[in-house]
Amino acid sequence: MNVRVRFAPSPTGFLHIGGARTALFNWLYARHTGGTFILRIEDTDVARNTQEAVEVILNGLGWLGLDWDEGPIEVGSSRCDDRTPQRGVPTSKGAHGPYFQSQRTRIYQQRVQELKDKGLAYDHEGAVKFKMTREPIVIPDLIVGDVTRELTDRERLDPDFVIVRSDGQPVFHLVNVIDDLEMGITHVVRGEDHLSNTAKHIALFRAFGVEPPKYAHIPLILNPDGTKMSKRDQGASLTSYLEEGYAPEAVVNYLCLLGWSPKDNREVVPIQEVVQMFDLPQVLRHNARFDLDKLHWLNGEYIRLMSNERFYELAIPALKRAGFDTSKFPSPYVKAALDTCKGKKRLFSELADYGGFYFVEEVTYDPEAAAKDFTPENRERLKKLRDAFAALSSFDAASLENCLKETAKQLGVKAGALVHPTRLACTGKTAGPSLYHLLEVLGKDKVMQRLQRALTVMG
Repeated sequence: MNVRVRFAPSPTGFLHIGGARTALFNWLYARHTGGTFILRIEDTDVARNTQEAVEVILNGLGWLGLDWDEGPIEVGSSRCDDRTPQRGVPTSKGAHGPYFQSQRTRIYQQRVQELKDKGLAYDHEGAVKFKMTREPIVIPDLIVGDVTRELTDRERLDPDFVIVRSDGQPVFHLVNVIDDLEMGITHVVRGEDHLSNTAKHIALFRAFGVEPPKYAHIPLILNPDGTKMSKRDQGASLTSYLEEGYAPEAVVNYLCLLGWSPKDNREVVPIQEVVQMFDLPQVLRHNARFDLDKLHWLNGEYIRLMSNERFYELAIPALKRAGFDTSKFPSPYVKAALDTCKGKKRLFSELADYGGFYFVEEVTYDPEAAAKDFTPENRERLKKLRDAFAALSSFDAASLENCLKETAKQLGVKAGALVHPTRLACTGKTAGPSLYHLLEVLGKDKVMQRLQRALTVMG
């Protein structure tokens, strides 16, 4: 069997972290089996859908690296209409856009007429209703196990349900099933909150004369206190992780661990290894609790272990979002500056505060530190150090360290008496990268300028 799975979000807001995890599990299963991963935008709710929400979905999946395999060929910005592959036959790879349900109206109309012709759907008060089976439906689920869905007391009176509203818009149950059928979906991997819909979907598949795909309902993501994560809860929006400076590979790794885990209980698992190991029967039955502290730690591990080039690739946009334009500086300088920051912070959004001093003409002094370290006594010490630095023929970290310690010895003070005002003069802060290495990166001219400015401020 050629596995065909899909992610089918509705563009009615931001991309929820639970939706991102559902997309990831579908993508993983497709990659593990050598199958096909389809992206389908369920945008039939015209009143709530927005193009901005569509872009959020596409950008979020792109950020996570979840590429899809087929869809209408994009020509400019237009969407191709009703282009559907034959059942079980993928289209060739290319510049594929996602499928949009709003472009597939003709298919739904044809399928509704098919149900009417079979006597399985009928007009009712301007709408169209489906004749639901009165018998219990068994839902075979690869994760949950067999679930028997019986009609409730209320449903026994009238189990039929609307598939086309009175305004002519098809409902979720109908279009979801038709698209899965038309696209040859073999496995439906979705959140457990959809389990209550599955009996209706199975009945619709059988009404069309086909067996339904295999279902796998993955556990929900809960808040740390066990409540269901809503749109308003911390960590719910995928976009926030991009804005707050998480590495996408760390977020993907963490999402993998929400409902699945490798047999050796490792925490840091590269995505290539997850693809090799991932299978639906391994998905855990119990709900997963979201732990932002664990994700924070995991992100720090990824930053520490990633290559320098990948670090630059993520750090530079993070600095730009914070208002620091690194393009004004030579590339070797930018890389050398970032080298002193790597592994020191767990979020890229923290780099601006930690190393932003490299990318400004003048630093802003921490007021409390300035009151403590910019004293008349320290002014004389800093002047002595400035003169010693100016005499150096080699401005590397080792030479700078020896010079500072020798100057401190001559002054009869500990090295810290010079380290603190020097750091404040050159960075504006009391903590940051290794002092001697940051001085080397800044270079002799900038260090001299910043020491002189501090001496002027100190009077």
